[in-house]
Amino acid sequence: MDSRVNYFGNALAGKVMRHLNSANKVVAESTLPVATQELVKVRASQINGCGFCTDMHIKDAVAAGETQQRLNLVAVWREAKVFTDAERAALEIAEQGTRIADAAGGVPDDVWARATKYFDEDQLAALISLLAIINAYNRINVINQQPAGDYEPGMFG
Repeated sequence: MDSRVNYFGNALAGKVMRHLNSANKVVAESTLPVATQELVKVRASQINGCGFCTDMHIKDAVAAGETQQRLNLVAVWREAKVFTDAERAALEIAEQGTRIADAAGGVPDDVWARATKYFDEDQLAALISLLAIINAYNRINVINQQPAGDYEPGMFG
């Protein structure tokens, strides 16, 4: 399988990716826990059917010390006992925020209220930003049919 466009070799795409990567760096350096960030990126990527990002973020999560058991259960987090209440709140926001077109009105107030129990305003801003960024990456890769499987942690810097 080949991508439709050599997105990583295209000058215009490179400019777009530098801006997305800069925004992602701000979120990565926030106080939103790294484990939560990776779980959210994996879940959004699964929902969007982005093999490239799912592969990348599972590998990055493992490299950061995440367990394979938890990663295996991200797609079924509601039934899994391995996630904290804070991670569950973040995963619920991730699902609602990623499926925004499926539910008129966006993220329901009760979902948001649960997240506010565990995250401060900066962390909530990071969570919102993270979802916007990962959904953008997902859409680029899905539209471009970017092949998955070759990612190695740290290969992009």
